[in-house]
Amino acid sequence: MTESSGKIRERWTYDVFLNFRGPDMRNGFMGHLYKSLVRSGIYPFKDDEEIERGEDISPKLLKAIENSKIHLVVLSKNYASSRWCLDELVHIMQCREREAGHMLLPIFYDVDPADVRVQIGSFAEAFDKHRSRYTESKVQTWKETLASVAHLRGYLYWGKDAELINIITRDILQRLPSSYLHLPTYGVGIKSRVRRINEFMCFDSDDVQIIGICGMGGIGKTTLAKAAYNEYSHSFEGTSFLENFGECFKKPQGKVHLQQKLLSDILRRHDIVFNNMDHAMKHRFRNKMVLVVLDNVEDIKQLNSTAIDWSCFGPGSRIIITSRNKHLLGQLGVVNIYSPDALNGKESLELVSWHSFRTRKPPVDFRQLSEKVVEYCGGLPLALEVLGAFLFKRSISEWRSTLELLKQTPNADIQAKLRISFDALDPEQKDIFLDISCFFIGMDKDYVNYILDGCKLYPDIGLAVLKERFLVTVRDNRLVMHGLLREMGRNIVRGTSRNNCERWSRLWDPDDSIHVLTNNSVRNNSLCAFICINQNYKVDIWYNIIKLIFSQCKGYRCN
Repeated sequence: MTESSGKIRERWTYDVFLNFRGPDMRNGFMGHLYKSLVRSGIYPFKDDEEIERGEDISPKLLKAIENSKIHLVVLSKNYASSRWCLDELVHIMQCREREAGHMLLPIFYDVDPADVRVQIGSFAEAFDKHRSRYTESKVQTWKETLASVAHLRGYLYWGKDAELINIITRDILQRLPSSYLHLPTYGVGIKSRVRRINEFMCFDSDDVQIIGICGMGGIGKTTLAKAAYNEYSHSFEGTSFLENFGECFKKPQGKVHLQQKLLSDILRRHDIVFNNMDHAMKHRFRNKMVLVVLDNVEDIKQLNSTAIDWSCFGPGSRIIITSRNKHLLGQLGVVNIYSPDALNGKESLELVSWHSFRTRKPPVDFRQLSEKVVEYCGGLPLALEVLGAFLFKRSISEWRSTLELLKQTPNADIQAKLRISFDALDPEQKDIFLDISCFFIGMDKDYVNYILDGCKLYPDIGLAVLKERFLVTVRDNRLVMHGLLREMGRNIVRGTSRNNCERWSRLWDPDDSIHVLTNNSVRNNSLCAFICINQNYKVDIWYNIIKLIFSQCKGYRCN
């Protein structure tokens, strides 16, 4: 069976086998635990039929034990009085010893693990009664097995059923590959940001709530959505994580695949076929409280086409949407929007250190170099992870060489991730982005608006789009851009002619400007080049550039 994650599901028929004494637990704790597991999309086996028991365990129970990944053993005061519980426990331990993959989690429900281990009190009384009916060998096997289980690390009941059930359910979700989403090995800064997401989840409301996570590429939106999914999924009746929704939608049969995945995830049926997918999408979830993550949504048309509508989901449902486009979230009616901050200096240094040295702090000899990497990355988790991993086990000279190289040639993996947002822009918006990255960072927005308007680039809407897509920000009415975005823009301008500046559409270095104008080396007069005159240039450089511009201004736009 193929799982939604693309991995092959393990052979387990059941995720959890519940071993407990019915009269002690069935109508209280165990009933609530069973409901919590089912609500979280976990497959549990619980014998509810009260079948007439014979001398031996039924084949049905033996098969269920063997085909369950996790065995939850609830040790209550009268547990040992049930010979069927003990027989099941023996078989559970045999499966655990015989075959890798099985897990046993004991729950000490209002009993002391030490009492179970040495079998005193109610456990001693139960075994005394068993001796009158069964052989000493059988009783001894039960005692030894129970003692072995009592040595395992488990859960202690302290009087609060709901809290214990919540912890158990969450732990089981994390132990099941089909339910738990993989997170980065070095999750620096994730927990604090998931706590911020919690503030937007509005768990005290029964309404369907939509939560947006938006920001620039590489800021960690998908990672935070996965962490939130892992944190909260146990509280819902159905869950689904549709990763890279926008890209998947564009593929052949992408719409049908997304619909099928959402339906099969929430209904926990991977073999089900619907004649009318759109109808199923609108009607099969209405009575279910679900958690759905739509990752990297690019266009409102994608949601409309897949028939995903908030009215499809039952009361208490939560939908998390990640996007690079804040305006899109507004179109979808999302009010609760979280834009994660970049990692601060301390977090950035720690993340680089984990990837480069496998320690929380860098070695003393690498401290300054690590701080330069942090400065270059500007708190962007993607860049910190990529460069940190690249520099793993490299020498000081290699670190220095890498930092020098980055000044000339940005890292390709980082640039590819950042360029997705640029490629989605209209031509005029691309021109505005490139102009800002080359010339206008730190300049007054109104002044830049005036210049761009004179170039017929329609800056009012253009700048608005760039801000919505986190390519540009405005602080104190001045244009600000992340350093890696600036490098991406300039790298786009250079193109494949890195050492041939006369082919560039924009010139921001005065030496390049003088070189091109002095040698009249722009081969195509229709080429439009910006010449940036910065107020920090020396007067003689100003004079030479202006003189050359006026002598060869044909075909140029000048600022």
